[in-house]
Amino acid sequence: MSSTVTDATTAPEGTAARPVRRGSGPTLRTRAGRIGPHVVLLAYTAVACVPILLVVMNSFKSRSAIFSSPFSMPTPESFSLAGYETVFARARFELYFFNSFTVTIVSVFLVLLFGAMAAFALAEYDFRGNALLGLYLAIGIMIPIRLGTVSILQLLVGMNLINSLFGLILVYTAMGLPLAVLVLTLFFRQVPKELKEAARVDGASEYWVFRMVIPLVRPGLAAIAVFSMLPIWNDLWFPLILAPGEHVRTVTLGAQLFLGQFVSDWNAVLAVLTLAMLPMMALYIIFSKQFMQGLTSGAIK
Repeated sequence: MSSTVTDATTAPEGTAARPVRRGSGPTLRTRAGRIGPHVVLLAYTAVACVPILLVVMNSFKSRSAIFSSPFSMPTPESFSLAGYETVFARARFELYFFNSFTVTIVSVFLVLLFGAMAAFALAEYDFRGNALLGLYLAIGIMIPIRLGTVSILQLLVGMNLINSLFGLILVYTAMGLPLAVLVLTLFFRQVPKELKEAARVDGASEYWVFRMVIPLVRPGLAAIAVFSMLPIWNDLWFPLILAPGEHVRTVTLGAQLFLGQFVSDWNAVLAVLTLAMLPMMALYIIFSKQFMQGLTSGAIK
C-alpha cells in the first residue's frame, strides 16, 4: 500500500502543505501486464512472417545456396533468377495473373455494388419481411458455399459457363454477398436520417441519395473489399472444378499444377510461391489502413 506524507519543508510560508504520495508508480505486475501482450503479438508476427521472408529470399538464390545457407540474404555469389526463368518458360503465368486479377477485381466490384444496394434497401426501407430477408442473407455466412458444388456445377453446365471467367465471377459474387450485406447494413443505419431526408426534400431521387451516402460508409466498403479479395485470389476449389482449362486458369490453380510437375526443382517451387502470394500481400499492405478503419468503425457501432 502506498503511504501519504506531508511535504512541509518545501511548502511556501502561509500556504497549506501538499501531501506527497509515495509508492504510486507502476508495479512489476502492471509492467508485465502491459508488455506481455506486445511480446505475444511480436512472437506471433515472427512465426507468421519469417516463413514468408524465407520463401521470398530463397527464390532469388541458386539451388546450392538454398541448401547451404537457407537463412541468409542473397549475395552477389548466390543470387540467381533461374527459378523465375523456369516458371515463365514452362508455364503461362502472365495469363494466369491476368485471369486472377480479372476474376478478383470484377467479383469484388460486384460484391460491393450489389451488397451496398441491398444493404441500403434493408437499412432505409421498412417493408414486410425486412427482418426475414436480412436473416435469410445472413444464413449464407453460416453455410459453406462448397456444400452446393454439385448444384453449382449443374447450373453452370446448363448455362454453358464451364471453363469461363464469367462463371467464376458469378460464383464468387454470390459467395461474398451475404457478409457484405450484413456488415454494410449496420454502416448504413448509422448515417443520419436528417441528411437523407434533406436530400429528398431538395428533390433528389433514391439513386442520388444512395450515391450521396456511399462515401460515408467507405470504411465498411474497404473492410468488405479486403475480406472478399483474399479468399477469391487464394481459392483453388472452384477454379479446379469449374474452370480447369488452360486459357482460364488462375494463379492458384496454375501454381498447384506447376508444383506437381516441378516438386524437386526448389528454385522454381519457391519462385512460383512468391509470385502467387506477393500481389495480395502488396494490396493488403496498401489498403491495411482502410481495413483497420472498417473493423474499428464496425466494432464501435
